Amino acid sequence: MDTKEFKNFIIKAVDNNFKWSKNWENFKFDDSIKISKTETKKIIADLQNKLNNSYPFFHPSYMGQMITPPHPIAIISYLMALQINPNNHALDGGPATTELEIEVIKELSKMFGYKTWLGHLTASGTIANLEALWIAREINPKKKIAFSTESHYSHKRICQLLRVPFVEIKSNQNGKIDLEDLKTKLKYNSIGTLVINIGTTGFGALDNLKEIIPLAKIYNVRLHADAAYGGFFKLLSKINPPEVDSNIFDLLNKCDSVVIDPHKRGLQPYGCGCVIYRDNKVGKFFKHDSPYTYFTSQDVHLGELTFECSRSGAAAASLWATLKAFPLEPNFGLGKILSQTRSCALKWDKLINKSDVLNSLVKPELDIVTYYARTKYFATSQISNSSENIFNELMNRPKNKIYLAKYKIDPRKFKLLNPKAKIDSKEVTILRSVFMKPEHNIYVQGLFNQIEAVAQKYI
Repeated sequence: MDTKEFKNFIIKAVDNNFKWSKNWENFKFDDSIKISKTETKKIIADLQNKLNNSYPFFHPSYMGQMITPPHPIAIISYLMALQINPNNHALDGGPATTELEIEVIKELSKMFGYKTWLGHLTASGTIANLEALWIAREINPKKKIAFSTESHYSHKRICQLLRVPFVEIKSNQNGKIDLEDLKTKLKYNSIGTLVINIGTTGFGALDNLKEIIPLAKIYNVRLHADAAYGGFFKLLSKINPPEVDSNIFDLLNKCDSVVIDPHKRGLQPYGCGCVIYRDNKVGKFFKHDSPYTYFTSQDVHLGELTFECSRSGAAAASLWATLKAFPLEPNFGLGKILSQTRSCALKWDKLINKSDVLNSLVKPELDIVTYYARTKYFATSQISNSSENIFNELMNRPKNKIYLAKYKIDPRKFKLLNPKAKIDSKEVTILRSVFMKPEHNIYVQGLFNQIEAVAQKYI
């Protein structure tokens, strides 16, 4: 929708809320909460000045962090519910939005191929993983939790918070769990749950579920899939031919739990995470007494099945409306958007492979691409310096700024991918682009040409 349409829908959302509020008797607002028009204008103006320091996450020139603007339908829907401010902890706090949340959890669970499930939205992927690992601890209280060195740093923090012993599995040069090290760690450690990554933060790498599942069965280990970034790409595994590795995505229904972040690839505003369990019997671990919370219905309240207490009902409304506009389908809806961003990553990788200036580090499995300048003195220190210079010049030039991300990796892994490289530093900094907007696919050639031209200066 264009700007005018968006404004009209926002105005309508506010007007409709005022009409809805008229169903109750008028009352007078207390003077203590009133703000003058002059003061309001000043505060809003000051805030806008501060917000002007933000990066243009909405623009194709931004391909840095895993940040993308929420779709207008998500913003409008969020605002509609935000004015009511429902709390989905209990039916007493969010009767309408609880129903919407149950609907979206059903859709997400079916997308992953679960026949039974228990799940809910969360404030973030970190909170979702916290809950999943808490359940892992409760199921196997005397066993360790394992994750790879490429897993998100929050897994280690969560284990420390839960006071659960953990085991780190080596990752290979492609960012995946090292299967040989996994076999060794499973053999000599009492591991109860293994975290597998469906889209690592660095590479967007996919752990090899086809090889991991048989090992998990041998050692009676539960599997938790951290699919915060890559989960929605399950849709592309259903396309013929699949646009992602279906041997991995089609096995997600074998995992005991999965985390997905709608605020990453689901077009949602922060914060909207999600955790889903394959076995709905884990609900017994959430049982608690709350004599002041659940009183208008004998039905199960979401708060009786969550680790969190207060949770935004607006997030459920926003995701529900967005999935109505962009269904979880492979060839249209959200699948069509992801197909565009996946296509962009492949085009970018192809352009790099044809370049005399840039090198690709690993082939992208989703829509994250890692690359670096082909320096004449092929040493890790020079590559790092080049990456820093390219990053800074593109972001700080007067016009046509381009925003990339940097990624620091172990130089020994870099050398495995580039045997001719000389290691003369403790780490090597490369460039990383995250193509989260379908518009990237339109501007890929022009953006690449600009980056290549700047990189030429630093080789």
